Amino acid sequence: MNWQSVSFDWNQARAFLATVEEGSLSAAARALGLTQPTLGRQVAALEEGLDIVLFERVGRSLVLTRSGIELLDHVRAMYDAANRMSLTASGQSQTIEGRVRITASDVMSAYILPPVLKTLRKVAPLLEIDVVAANDIRDLQLREADIAIRHIRPEQPDLIARLVSEATAHFYASTSYLDRYGRPRSLGEMSDHDLIGFGDNDRMITILNPLGFSLSRKNFRLGSESGVVAWEMAKNGLGIIIMSDEVAEGTPDLERVLPDMEPVVFPVWLTAHRELHTSRRIRLVFDLLADFLGKKMI
Repeated sequence: MNWQSVSFDWNQARAFLATVEEGSLSAAARALGLTQPTLGRQVAALEEGLDIVLFERVGRSLVLTRSGIELLDHVRAMYDAANRMSLTASGQSQTIEGRVRITASDVMSAYILPPVLKTLRKVAPLLEIDVVAANDIRDLQLREADIAIRHIRPEQPDLIARLVSEATAHFYASTSYLDRYGRPRSLGEMSDHDLIGFGDNDRMITILNPLGFSLSRKNFRLGSESGVVAWEMAKNGLGIIIMSDEVAEGTPDLERVLPDMEPVVFPVWLTAHRELHTSRRIRLVFDLLADFLGKKMI
């Protein structure tokens, strides 16, 4: 190895990365617990050591140069490697503390997430995990949550999104309901049954009817904004519901309706603010969720 080729230290690279992620020298200094002059000197030392210019000042803003853009992915990779090392060495994850707020649908919060939360408690017992079970999209930019699990990719440029899996769903009903009202044998026969909706029923009709259904609002006389409540209705024999296979397979006395029907496939996106790159606690939770959901939802 050519040890002489490494002409800067990690603190300099970290100062550069924090400036990019936080958007300014002052914000980066606050995030790292440094004074702004100290952080500025570290960035300048990195530029001098590499003999490149990383930022240009445009008005009051700092803009990455082409050299800075080319360097950024390498520094992020360094951060990720350093973070993994610190988490695995001598059980250092045990010292990670503070609150991390996760937002997910109420169905995922109630039926999918508990096992990974148990793992988090073992890995980082000092963490405070707040699960916001909400079917609306909470604003990560306003810090209503640190990490979001959603089925739509966010469009905001300062959010990080990772597609962790593609889950499947089918129609389900209780055995008692199907014994009472019959088991539909085709998509068309579904229009003779009560369906339980959660969320926007009109949107669900718009999505399903092009697939061969003939549903109308009269099929959705029961429902709830809460997926958990709607699922309990189905368990109690009140109608047919579309549900994640992962949730349904763990529920006794529920049958898959139209078992030969192709599954409805929906993406699972894991989203976080760009502070993910500078917060050890958020990164730990993000990575564990990504690994868990990637395996769980397959």
